[in-house]
Amino acid sequence: MAHLRPLDPHFPIERQLGIETGPVVLVNLFTLDQADEQSFLQVWQDDAAFMKRQPGFISTQLHRAVGDGPTYLNYAVWESTADFRAAFTHPEFRSKISAYPSSAVASPHLFEKIAVSGICVA
Repeated sequence: MAHLRPLDPHFPIERQLGIETGPVVLVNLFTLDQADEQSFLQVWQDDAAFMKRQPGFISTQLHRAVGDGPTYLNYAVWESTADFRAAFTHPEFRSKISAYPSSAVASPHLFEKIAVSGICVA
């Protein structure tokens, strides 16, 4: 089972789920033992397939850290916090968390795009 560790302990994902906004970007950092890497990838693929079928899902991309350590970053875009909340709290998804290797630690956090003049738009 994956363990959840807040990316920001002062404002964990459970608190973020109560804020109505959108679109939102989920950033989820995963750390795990190297021996569990293939198992992790299989479970993540199953989770991603479930999320892809949910209302409000836009896209996702999994990244692996450069080097030998099995650290992964998942980036997923959702139309709204409400859509992500419905998928994240769905009983089918919640049951999938138990399939992750016991060494897996997930740090999910929601973000909103911001505008920075001359650099990027919101």
